[in-house]
Amino acid sequence: MFIDINADLGESFGNYKIGNDEAIIPLITSANIACGMHAGDFNVLNQTVELCKTHGTGIGAHPGYPDLQGFGRRNLDMSNDEVEHLVTYQLGAIDAFCKKHGVKLNHVKPHGALYNATSGNEGLANAIVNAIYNFNPELKVMGISGGTLVKAAEAKGMTAINEVFADRNYTDAGTLVSRKQSNAMIHDQQTAVEHVLRMVRDKQVKTETGKLIDLQADSICVHGDGPEALAFVKAIIEALNKEGIKIQTI
Repeated sequence: MFIDINADLGESFGNYKIGNDEAIIPLITSANIACGMHAGDFNVLNQTVELCKTHGTGIGAHPGYPDLQGFGRRNLDMSNDEVEHLVTYQLGAIDAFCKKHGVKLNHVKPHGALYNATSGNEGLANAIVNAIYNFNPELKVMGISGGTLVKAAEAKGMTAINEVFADRNYTDAGTLVSRKQSNAMIHDQQTAVEHVLRMVRDKQVKTETGKLIDLQADSICVHGDGPEALAFVKAIIEALNKEGIKIQTI
């Protein structure tokens, strides 16, 4: 059994520093790098791709809505065609830096509100998948386990990555509890470790109501901008190693 560990990174821009990328990138196996719309900029893109190359970390694009002020966590009223163009634009940006550093882009994971908006929205999910497919059909598509985005990618014949979250609580429908709710995040390290082991080893998640539901875990996300991120990653790696679960890029 093996699992991938990913984090959303490259989110600093200008004079604003977000996250602890230099410490987290050596520990994880996949990085989802902001492409300048919700966070990040051309200098940070360059630095983050270079860091991933140095540590052999898989490189993923993390396209989001054009919303620096809201960190890409607010829904924007955009047509599916506009979203397709938006994703294409951001893929071009990160791929240019991958080419500069002689590395390959491995996967794509939408960010924040764009990621969540695909839930139950086949038109939006297909727009994102079409953008990725037309850019490079070999790219893998990362989405919430069993969700609309994953199904759209599989229907297109692409490799889908079923993502689970180490530091987020789940609803009975298998979606993430909204960040607007006080119980959205898991802040306790031991709770997060038990949460991860249940998803990876047992292929189940305990929801906010205590219900157990089945899910597929290909990659675990730990948010790189959270204060607990570094400690969580180290504790999760230790727990997975004790269980004999190999950690590798998907």
